[in-house]
Parts: sequence; C-alpha cells; structure tokens
Amino acid sequence: MSVESDPAGVMPECPDGAPVCQVILPRTHDIGGFEVRRALPAKGRQMVGPFIFFDQMGPGEFLTGKGLDVRPHPHIGLSTVTYLFEGEIQHRDTLGSDLSIRPGDVNWMTAGRGIAHSERTGQALRNHANPLYGIQSWVALPRAQEEAAPAFVHHPADTLPVIEDGAARLRLIAGHGWGARSPVETPSDLFYADAILSPGALLPLPDHEERGAYVVEGEVSVGEDRFEAGRMLVFRAGDDLALRAGPRGARLLMLGGAAMDGPRHLFWNFVSSSRERIEQAKADWKAGRFGTVPGDDKEFIPLPEERVSVRAAVQAPSAGSPTS
Repeated sequence: MSVESDPAGVMPECPDGAPVCQVILPRTHDIGGFEVRRALPAKGRQMVGPFIFFDQMGPGEFLTGKGLDVRPHPHIGLSTVTYLFEGEIQHRDTLGSDLSIRPGDVNWMTAGRGIAHSERTGQALRNHANPLYGIQSWVALPRAQEEAAPAFVHHPADTLPVIEDGAARLRLIAGHGWGARSPVETPSDLFYADAILSPGALLPLPDHEERGAYVVEGEVSVGEDRFEAGRMLVFRAGDDLALRAGPRGARLLMLGGAAMDGPRHLFWNFVSSSRERIEQAKADWKAGRFGTVPGDDKEFIPLPEERVSVRAAVQAPSAGSPTS
C-alpha cells in the first residue's frame, strides 16, 4: 500500500495505570471496489514489536469474472505476511515463486535488499464469485538484515501449532507464545496468532515486550473496558493481562514482540532505517532494476508521485495503491 511516515516521535508512553495504552481505529480505503482497513502505521504508533503495517482485507466478494489484481510492485527492508480467513490469492514474485495461499496458510516473503511480487485471483477461480477476507502485515527487518537476500516460504495451515482448551482455539502463525513455537522462521523475536474464543473465554497475553491485539470479530473486554471489532489494542508492557470474549465470542489476531532497533522510514512499499536507501529503491524501481515477475511480466505499478511533505505520521494512500 502507499504509505508515508516520518519516524520521529511516533511511540507514546502508556498512561499511568492503563492496561491498554492505545486503541487504534483503522482507516478505511477503497482499492478498485475492494475495502481494506489499515491499523498500522497509525497516528502516534508506527510499530507494535516489529509489525509496521497491518491491513484487514474485506470481508468482501468478487463477482463472477472479477478478482483481485495487484500488479507487480516492489518491496525492501521488510517481510510481508499474508493470512486469509476466506478466499484464495495467487502469489508470484521475482524469485520465480508461484503459489496459492488459502485460509490458515502462511505466505512469508522476505524482501531484504529488494523483491517484486504480484497478488491476484487465479484465472481458474474467476468463473464464479469469490470471497476474500484476511490480513496482510509487514514485519520490519532488523538493521543488520535489511539488505539480506530476498526469500519466500509457504507454510500450509496443517503445519502450524494449534492450542485448544475447549473455550479457545489458537493457531500460532509465527514466532512463539502460549507454550508453543511456529515453524515459520522470523527475523526477530515476535508472536503472531489467530485466536477464536467462545463467549466468556479468557485468553492471557504472552510474555513479550510489546503486545497488541486486533479484534476481527465479536468483542473483548480488558478489566471493565469493552472493545468492539475493528480495533487494534496496544497493551502496557510487563502487565499480566488477559482478554475476555464478549457474549458473542470473538476472533482476534494477536501480535507483537521485541521492540524494534529504532524507528523506520516508510515510502510506498519501502521500509528502511535509512532515508537514502529508500531514495535508491525509488530509483531502482523506476529504472527496472528489481527484475520481472515470471508469469506476470506484462504490467506493473509505477512509482507514485512524491508528496511535497512527509512530516505527517501517516499520509493517505494514493489512488490505485496495491493491497500490499
């Protein structure tokens, strides 16, 4: 997505005594008739642990003959993580990867020094209506790994740990928590989980430095405070906290990890600790130095026009932005 952020002054301290430091209301955008809601980066909050971008895609449906068409576009300095509740997306990239992601699977693409990819609804699926509902997030890479070689891994749903206690079911997407560890290798210490809670069920927060929860469906309470779907909650570090599902139950994406080694600059699909490196990435994309995506090399998303100022924490996306 088209994002711009100034890294200065975006990490507020928690109010004294408040278990929930911040409640983020995502901004809604329409991308060619499909709705996304962006929770990160947000005003006053660039990251939760290493998570620097968090978009809810849908729920929505493409009519027969239509589909998701995110043309090839570049990334540097991050890993993209695609996780679906419904639907299917075909991923292709400049490494030659060509895989479909389905509900519960994990596509983890490390951009490192540079990669380009596309995300589409496969042609075979366009002869009927197709739902799409899921989350795309970016994980910022530590400074020492920002120029790592690009890579792509796919983990089917049945390879991920599932923790159940009768009232709660949690799939550990990546990282570690709740006594389990995901097979998805991560560049830094983090946790990322999909939790489904029955009415009244309790879910404790794992012991990580920075912790957040995105309420996908239903509602949850923390102490006496209730939070509805479509909100990201950022919690006080070190507190022994638990979330309680409301009377209709809840579905949550739990995320966080160790605090990042400094803020990041963002422009469009580029993340870096260096503004100069982002300028180089812009020039590389304009000059065609990211390479082409095999099987999807007929079109691409051009570099968006630069804005006059990038001082605001987050600026609105430009028209025609991709979903990643």
